[in-house]
Parts: sequence; C-alpha cells; structure tokens
Amino acid sequence: MAVNAGQWTGEKRLSLAMQGGGSHGAFTWGVLDAILEDGRLDIEAITGTSAGAMNAVVLAQGMLEGGREGARKRLEEFWRSISDESSLPAPVRGIVDQFFGAWPLDANPFQPFLDAVSHYTSPYAINPLNINPLRDHLMRVVDFEKVQACKQIKLFVAATNVESGHVAIFERPHLTVDHVLASACLPMIFQSVMIDGAPYWDGGYLGNPAIFPLFYKTACPDIMIVQINPIERKGVPRSAAEIQNRLNEITFNGALLGELRAIDFVNRLVDSGKLSRDAYMRPFMHRIDGAEPLKAFNSASRMSTKWSFLQELRDIGAAAAKSWLAANYDSIGKKGTLDLRMAYSALAPNGNAKPSKP
Repeated sequence: MAVNAGQWTGEKRLSLAMQGGGSHGAFTWGVLDAILEDGRLDIEAITGTSAGAMNAVVLAQGMLEGGREGARKRLEEFWRSISDESSLPAPVRGIVDQFFGAWPLDANPFQPFLDAVSHYTSPYAINPLNINPLRDHLMRVVDFEKVQACKQIKLFVAATNVESGHVAIFERPHLTVDHVLASACLPMIFQSVMIDGAPYWDGGYLGNPAIFPLFYKTACPDIMIVQINPIERKGVPRSAAEIQNRLNEITFNGALLGELRAIDFVNRLVDSGKLSRDAYMRPFMHRIDGAEPLKAFNSASRMSTKWSFLQELRDIGAAAAKSWLAANYDSIGKKGTLDLRMAYSALAPNGNAKPSKP
C-alpha cells in the first residue's frame, strides 16, 4: 500500500457533482486538472455518475499516491489508456470499437443496422457471455484498494436499482469495479451489473449526478456541478438518431433539474427563517457548464476515443474552470453563483416560468 502522500492545503473547500456523458467526460478531466493545478481549492467530496464516477475514482487514487500532481498524472494516464492510441490488447480494442465505434457513429454506414438490432434484441441475446471490456480495463488502470484508502475525499457513486426503481449510492470505503460499472451500465449495450444479488443500470436515470448525498455526509456548503449534458437545445429533432439523442439528454438531466428545484425551495425556506439553519444545510450552488461548448459536437462524439479529441475536450474544460475561478473564486464560502430558478426552469415556454413562493 502506498504511503498517504496527498494532503489538501488550499484556502477554500468545495464538493463536486460530476455528470456522465461518455467520452465527453474528458471535459470534466480538464476541469479537475485546472482545479488541481490552481491549488487554492480543496475537494471535500465528489458525487459522480458513469464517466463522472470514473474521473472520481482515478482522482482519488492519484491523490493518495502523490497529492494534487499525482491526481493530475493519474487522470491523464486514465484518459490516454482509453484513447485510440492506447496499447489495449487487440481483442479488447476490437470489442471496444464494436461497442463504441472507431469513428463517429453518425458517419458509420452500419449504424442503421446497429440501431435496429439494439431496438429488437438485448445484450442478453447478442452478448450471452456478458463480455464487458471495460471491466478488465478498469481493473488494470484503477487500484480500488487505493481508492478505498483515500480518506482525503469522500466519494459517492450513483447507480439505478433495476428492481426497486430507486437510486443507489455507493461510498468510497466500499467501492469496487462493479460499482463503477453499474454506474455506467447502459442497458441496451450491457447486461445489468449484479451487486449483492441486485441488478443495476446506469446511475444517470435517477441521478446525473446525485447531489443529495452531499447534504447529509459533508460539512462544506459549496457544491460545484460539472455539467456536460445540455438542458436546452433549439430545434426539433427529426432523424431517429437526433430523437434518441434528445430523449437521452432530457432523461439524464431530469433528476438533476428535480434536485435543483428542491434545493432552491429549501434555500428559500431557510433564507426566510421558516427553516432553521441549524437543522438544514444551506448550500451555495455553483456550476461549470460544459453543455454549451459541447453542443458543437454531435451525439456520436460521446463515443469517440481519439486522443486528439479527448485532449481538445480537456482543454475546453480546463479553460472553462480557469474562467470560472477568475470570475467567482471570491464567492466560494459566501454565496452561490448558480441561478437555481433559471437553471431548473430553462425549458419552460419563453423561459419565463416563475417558481411558486415557499
């Protein structure tokens, strides 16, 4: 076991809530890299789903091994390991390409056939041996014993319990590769992940990311959402791919919008004195929004693993984080910088919905 080399020494503290979104999670890598490089912020906790959960466990391992620089190094190594320039064994790379596409799916001449297959069959039929190349790869590149031992960061990974229909939150001291795989389990591609006899699917259906664990198990009131899925997208989708992509965006943002609405409601009750600050956390919400710059990339880019593309997303994320820090660092610990009412009512007609008074 490595010596616990990482200690936080920043001036301020916050927690992170990180969305999933395939290879677009490289944007979040860039945000984390910029925060770690800046050095003024300590991270008390991370709640993450799918790619957000992967970023979280990799950061925790690197933090244990070598502090901020160790975390930055591990994150870069992780994203390079899944790129098309990595040294994945040929059979594994072949399966990865089959699942995720070696080129943008919008340009794949076989995509109509693949779409039809996914709608009329299941991974239990086309993948009866339950081959999941991501499992072997994560076990090679992530040391989950080190993740479990990294006491500097609280981790919360969300998955969806298939049978109960409830969100499940798995915490750092018990995290294994299965918990991360469950958080990233898209049911039309992979068989459900079994944990303690229960089947799980992608956490994004009920928490992308799940924010509520940060209210009950952390002390820091500042919560930063790293958002990579667009809430609003102009125009009516017409092709099957466009319709499915927009449906996924709405579905995977639904739980987040619900939580933001609840946070705003409770905050207004606390601010008005109707709820006690001693009994309820009054969070300061912040957001680094990658949704707008990522709109420039089509839906198929979520499944691109080209190293140059991942680097581009990292650079966009790092620039967004640096810009946010320059404009909002002084607000941390004092007030929120995310307009919650605007955030959760953005899809209302004409954008002028007014939340009810508490």
